[in-house]
Amino acid sequence: MSFGAVTEFEKQIADFYGAPYAVAVDCATHALELALIHTRASKASCPVHTYLSIPMTFMKLNLDWEFTTHRWINYYSVTSNVIDAAVFWEKDGYVKDTFMCLSFQFKKHLSLSRGGMILCPTLDDYNALKKLSHDGRSPNAESWHHQDIDSIGYHYYMTPEVAQAGLDKLPNAIARPAISWDWLDYPNLTTKTLFKDAKVV
Repeated sequence: MSFGAVTEFEKQIADFYGAPYAVAVDCATHALELALIHTRASKASCPVHTYLSIPMTFMKLNLDWEFTTHRWINYYSVTSNVIDAAVFWEKDGYVKDTFMCLSFQFKKHLSLSRGGMILCPTLDDYNALKKLSHDGRSPNAESWHHQDIDSIGYHYYMTPEVAQAGLDKLPNAIARPAISWDWLDYPNLTTKTLFKDAKVV
C-alpha cells in the first residue's frame, strides 16, 4: 500500500472541514506537539478539564503553561493559533489561520485504531509539518537515502493502512450526526498528583 492513501485522506479531511490543508499524523497528541513546535510556541494553556496528554505535552516541550477554568464545548485554544479540536467534527468547522489538531482515536466520531490530523492555513505550513512528522525528510520525494536532511523531525506520520481505513469510513462519518463533547466529559486534572501544583487562572 502506498502513501497515496495518506495524501488522499488529508485532502478529503481538509475539504470536509473547509481547511486549506491537512497533515495526517499518528495521533492527536503528536499533532498538538508538532503544531506547537512549528509555531514556535513558548507559552500555552489548557482547561483543567481535558485529556492528560495536553498538559503533559506542554511539560515535555518545557513551555510556560497554566490551567484555565474555561468551560469549553467541542474545542479550545492552547495558544493564539493552535487549537485542541480532538473531539470536534463539523462540516466547514475550520477556524481560519489556525492549526486545529484532530483525533481519530477509537472513541472519536471518525473512529480508527489511531491517528490524528493538523488542519493548517498555507502550503508552506503543510510542507514544514510533513517534514516534522517524517523524521525531517520529504515524504513525497525520493528515498531519504538521497535527501539532504537539514532539519530535525519526528517519527509521527500516519501509516497508509490507517489512512485507507479513514477513507473507507469517512462517507459514513460524514453522513452520521456528530455528538457534542465538552469539559464535563473529562475530570479535573488538578486532582491528579502530577498537576496538583500547576497554576490555575
